[in-house]
Amino acid sequence: MFYLEFERPIYEIEKEIAELKRIAKDNLNLWGEIRELEEKATKLREKIYSSLTRYQKVQIARHPDRPHTSDYIKSVFEDFVEIHGDRAFGDDPSIICGFGKIESLGVVLIGEEKGRSTQDKIFRNFGMPHPEGYRKAMRAMKLADKFGLPVVTLVDTPGAFPGIGAEERGQAQAIAESIRTMLQISVPVIVVIIGEGGSGGALAIAVGNRVLALENSIYSVISPEGCASILWRDSTRSRDAAEALKLTAQDLFEFGIIDEIIPEPLGGAHWDPDLTGKNLKEHLVRNILSYIPFDRVKVREEKLLKFRKIGIIIGE
Repeated sequence: MFYLEFERPIYEIEKEIAELKRIAKDNLNLWGEIRELEEKATKLREKIYSSLTRYQKVQIARHPDRPHTSDYIKSVFEDFVEIHGDRAFGDDPSIICGFGKIESLGVVLIGEEKGRSTQDKIFRNFGMPHPEGYRKAMRAMKLADKFGLPVVTLVDTPGAFPGIGAEERGQAQAIAESIRTMLQISVPVIVVIIGEGGSGGALAIAVGNRVLALENSIYSVISPEGCASILWRDSTRSRDAAEALKLTAQDLFEFGIIDEIIPEPLGGAHWDPDLTGKNLKEHLVRNILSYIPFDRVKVREEKLLKFRKIGIIIGE
């Protein structure tokens, strides 16, 4: 089981609890000790996770056991049918697109997928989309617009793939066109940052009427490591960079970049993926229903106005 360094004390207690349960059987004395340890573990979780630094939240957002798009497809969506290919070059497995339902509400899903096992991570390119991935996403957006279906996007990427092949196939143009397409379509778009929201690779599918973020997710123009390398020529100063970037869900909500924070189980989504999926589903259903029935002109204008208002323009 993988754990972050600051989570070690919790995992050590959990390991002790699991061992005692294995040998306890009908020994009432041991069960009393188990209950004491469980109370101790709960208090320790509350203490550790109530005072996380920004970089510790970065680590939780990247946790290997954190639920991915493919996990939420199973726990949140019903009757999901995936579509493949951009009708120009090929298919990009780092972005999953398709049709599905949430509580009988028809939607089009677009989600970035990092992969779980080593083989799957390579197949998914570690969640870093190629141009064909964004073009597939645009294809899904246009289908949603054609059939009048709300769009749900799940953002989780370190950033768009910066390889030579991706650049040769028009990576920057694909990202720009994806942003433009999201602004042009006239159906409600609900965006959720579920893990990492890295730079343009995230923004390309994050232009929505409502932008939500899981409690321990991050969203930034650059990673802490990249920022530290540029500012101080020292990637080990990523903790300082994370503090300066103010990239947590709480920071983003305060700045008005996101509209809602979706609560996670104590310690993060990886401690209880089922509860996280339930919370995500509740927020998605509520936000989608708030737009039904929807006026296409008003939905589009709302989206344009929302993103025009982000940031501050300083006059001369």
